[in-house]
Amino acid sequence: MYRIFFMLMVLFLFSESKAQNPFEEHYCSKANLKSSSFNPMMRSYARTADYDLKYYRFEWNIDPAQYYISGVVTPYFEVRESGFSEIYFDLSKAMTIDSILWHGQKLGFDQPAEYGLEIRFPADIDQNSLDSLSIFYKGVPPSSGFGSFIQTEHSGTPVLWTLSEPFGAQDWWPCKNGLDDKIDSIDVIVTTPEIYRAASNGVLISESQAVNGKKTYHWKHRHAITPYLVAIAVTNYEVYEDIVTFADGYEMPMVNYVYPESLTQAKVGTADNVRVLTFFDSLFVEYPFKNEKYGHAQFSWGGGMEHQTMSFVINYGWGLLAHELAHQWFGDYVTCGSWEDIWLNEGFATYLEGLSRERFPQSNNDWYNWKLSKINSVTSNTGGSVKVDNPTSVNRIFSGRLSYNKGSYLLHMLRWKLGDATFFEGLRRYLRDRKYDYATTDQLRGHLEHISGFDLTSFFEQWYEGQGYPTYNITWAGTSETLKLMIEQVPSHPSVSYYDIPIPLRLNGGGQTQNISIEITGRTTYVEVPADFEVENVLFDPELWLLAKSNVEYDESLLTSVAGTNEQKIRIYPNPVGEQLFIKGLTDQEIQYKIYLPGGQEIISGICDQNRQVIDTHVLVKGLYFIECAGPEKTDIFRFVKGE
Repeated sequence: MYRIFFMLMVLFLFSESKAQNPFEEHYCSKANLKSSSFNPMMRSYARTADYDLKYYRFEWNIDPAQYYISGVVTPYFEVRESGFSEIYFDLSKAMTIDSILWHGQKLGFDQPAEYGLEIRFPADIDQNSLDSLSIFYKGVPPSSGFGSFIQTEHSGTPVLWTLSEPFGAQDWWPCKNGLDDKIDSIDVIVTTPEIYRAASNGVLISESQAVNGKKTYHWKHRHAITPYLVAIAVTNYEVYEDIVTFADGYEMPMVNYVYPESLTQAKVGTADNVRVLTFFDSLFVEYPFKNEKYGHAQFSWGGGMEHQTMSFVINYGWGLLAHELAHQWFGDYVTCGSWEDIWLNEGFATYLEGLSRERFPQSNNDWYNWKLSKINSVTSNTGGSVKVDNPTSVNRIFSGRLSYNKGSYLLHMLRWKLGDATFFEGLRRYLRDRKYDYATTDQLRGHLEHISGFDLTSFFEQWYEGQGYPTYNITWAGTSETLKLMIEQVPSHPSVSYYDIPIPLRLNGGGQTQNISIEITGRTTYVEVPADFEVENVLFDPELWLLAKSNVEYDESLLTSVAGTNEQKIRIYPNPVGEQLFIKGLTDQEIQYKIYLPGGQEIISGICDQNRQVIDTHVLVKGLYFIECAGPEKTDIFRFVKGE
């Protein structure tokens, strides 16, 4: 799912970020525009765990000029347990049940809760048997999450669409509304006034004239699908196809249902998206729904939604189309097994959009700027984990900063840590293993560990469960043969003691360049590396592999320090100082400090503990100061200047 920024809400929504950028606008949390009306029903999976959904036939009557649905839904199910005399579905009590038929017989039912449908059989159904029933219903669905069931207009013409992620399927059809049972196969049959067209999942197998000036559209989908991806959209669409030709010569239609007023723009965007589809197909596993289609249906919601085989999109921009297309692999083919793990959908789709820019740059420095935008977004706040800490909150599930951007950078750092060949092969094995099923972060980690031989436990503890990001304070000095480095890491949040990912550095001097990687061994790492030339400057992570901030400075005293000990003298930086002053030299010990004016008047004093040796200096006015730093065995005095 891709969400677009509304300009009128800039100041309200972006309290964490003071600057806009072209990559962030799609990710602002539209959930913040209105409070979700969903009151999470803690659905007991035990009530729906005793049957397995095999097939649904949806037969709906839709007029996009009316906020209303009527029809019949026929689920086929396999009984898993003995003593099966009742079946439970999730459905809003706002919907009216006309009748429920089972083998021509009407069944008794109750709607005991806001979201709940209990159906009683006259006798037990045998374990392992396949059975079905038909639910006739109608009504005005409630609207939860991002809308779930929406009726509006475009250019004066009525349009109706559905968007059920994360909890909204139960608003408008009887389902098993969780992440535990994909439906093996569906047919979607929509009858609507003949001036409109109906778009849905799968392949359109018939378009037939009905009575009273109506048409019926029959879509068939023969791949497993999670309930929130079942969707319809109805309006006066223009329809056209792009042809996708795969590496093996197979041709598949990209079917596009477009508002007439958007047709010119759409044709440019979808033609570009064909290139992206063949790229993803070659990079991961073949497009999962190759024997049916991929397509787009335009809607007027602020972004896009990855409905299986037919993404709903507001426009045809590169980033939006690439993001929703990526979900066909990560989100649809393999779906997160818990809303805690939504990054397996959104982090991946965000990263694949970035990969599409790496492969097909849309402007100068497109890939670099995309990465920088994600770093700036995540580091705009010191906390927050990729793992969703409140999976009943729509706002938290779809946090652009965390589920999308930090999730995407988690993947980028895994790529850096494992290398391209291992990283992409691990993802291919993950997709093959979990195909048409649900997945967890642990299952992804297991595949990456198996292919790489690395133990990634600490990596996921730090970057998936842990909050924040590191700041690297790097001091260096060198000769023509040796470079000495002192690397201090300051985590932004106490949930992570330190991040052990290797850091990339670039050494420059005399027209020469050398790229090196340093393994981090703790909060402070002291290393000597051979240099092929006299180093003139050191750049931290010039290709933006890491989600981090950094400070780099030269310090000649490193040339006489003793590696691996605390015998090097205490140092302070930067100088001039801005809003924070860092202390180095006794990282594992407390340092008492006192800042005073040249005349001796004390301004600030305190203790820097071993976990965060940094002093807040924003209260100081511009001018000259002295700082006395006292450790257990030594005391040093420095002069420094407070700058802007």
